[in-house]
Amino acid sequence: MRRLSVPYLLGFTGAAWLILFFLIPLIAGLIVSLMSGDVASGYRLTWNWSIYSDIFVNSNVNYALFLGRSLFYGATATLLTIVIGYPLAYFIAFRVSPRWKTPLLFLVLISFLISFVIRTKMWVFLLGAQGPIISFLQSIHLAGPDFAVLGTPGAVIGGQTYNDLAYMVLPIYVALERIDTRLFEATEDLYGTKRAVFFKTILPLSRSGIFSGILIVFIDTVGDPVNAALLGGRNTYNFGEAIQYAYLNLQQYNVAAALSTVLMIALGIILFVYARVFGTENIEDLV
Repeated sequence: MRRLSVPYLLGFTGAAWLILFFLIPLIAGLIVSLMSGDVASGYRLTWNWSIYSDIFVNSNVNYALFLGRSLFYGATATLLTIVIGYPLAYFIAFRVSPRWKTPLLFLVLISFLISFVIRTKMWVFLLGAQGPIISFLQSIHLAGPDFAVLGTPGAVIGGQTYNDLAYMVLPIYVALERIDTRLFEATEDLYGTKRAVFFKTILPLSRSGIFSGILIVFIDTVGDPVNAALLGGRNTYNFGEAIQYAYLNLQQYNVAAALSTVLMIALGIILFVYARVFGTENIEDLV
């Protein structure tokens, strides 16, 4: 009985963790969003479902624009992490000796030893008007005196790409490490070129790592308010910043909760579509 109960105990631990840190906060946010009132008079549950239409139709703030902007930034950053991260993961998996793999993976992860906010603030210094990068470009006449990077969508997307690159590299590396290299020889024996080996063997077999990385990076970047707040400006205001502003500055807790719920539902739909199109075995690789 003790041996048979181990899987159920492990499953209960994971289920309890998801219930405590995901399901309960999600339900609590939904309940808060249905409340009416303000900080002075207090909030009470009135089942105000119309708030979800009001924030997009009757509100003076264009939340739909901010949501679309967040989705665009997240999708672009995710694509860039694939373009940069896949060659890096491929190099570590197949082009270096085993004794160098661990040090190189450590270099990929070393940025996490520094605070996320501090890393982003360093880019503010590097990309600032008086920073070393802009000053160097101006000194070699590749940038004019009014040239600026901060406050642009490129700065926000670049910051998101930098901060989440490791989340794409590691799943792809794990998927590549699982590939039996004898399959490469088999493809070449069938008169396959190097191009065919990659597109017919390596890329399809590493698909689960790519899709796992997409889920992690996209979900993380869509709701990120830090990069937009530190590296962006008025023209890069996104959905995460709108939620933060409604909660901390306006103290409209019901509006902030409604916006958070909308974002969670949008991400949940994307995740559901992903599972239906690509199958659940790729999601299980995240565990």
